Amino acid sequence: MNADPARRRATYADLEAVDPRLVAEIVDGALETHPRPSPRHGLAANAMGYELTGPFQSGRGGPGGWMFIVEPELHLGANVVVPDLAGWRRERLPREPETAYIEIPPDWACEILSPSTERLDRGPKRRIYADAGVGHLWLLDPTARLLEVFANVAGQWLLLATVEPGEEVRAAPFDAVGFPLDALFPFDAPSPDTKPSEEA
Repeated sequence: MNADPARRRATYADLEAVDPRLVAEIVDGALETHPRPSPRHGLAANAMGYELTGPFQSGRGGPGGWMFIVEPELHLGANVVVPDLAGWRRERLPREPETAYIEIPPDWACEILSPSTERLDRGPKRRIYADAGVGHLWLLDPTARLLEVFANVAGQWLLLATVEPGEEVRAAPFDAVGFPLDALFPFDAPSPDTKPSEEA
């Protein structure tokens, strides 16, 4: 279905005017805003970055060769999108961008689903990433504790794997080193301060 031609397309000035407490994007000409992530969402994003940065960026116990950025502002054609995490092979992002945004599509993007973003993450943004040539997309649902791993095949997303609680994440393009999916959900692990209740 074609967009309403009478609707004014959002501009970058519209995006800059959004309350900084919100995440703002321009998707298919429309300004989209949503609240900052919940603690569970933020912890999962931080843990994902931790698990990947050591082996794949720093080369500690892994091949290195990647650069990761948290919530980068990507300008992909007319769209301005902000994935939760994105990664570039070092040769494609050899130096720090001089702008606050990046126009080079990442090689990998990860979206952490929430009720306010799942419609965009599974719909228009997934298409935008495919059209821009992003090679790999991970969708992490921190409520269901599921990770979906996709590869871009001729502009279409192919589901390679669904990782469930108790399983190891060892998936393209980061299949050289694995980590437990459960590591992304530290609130679900028993607290080290928790002691078994004593019976009277």
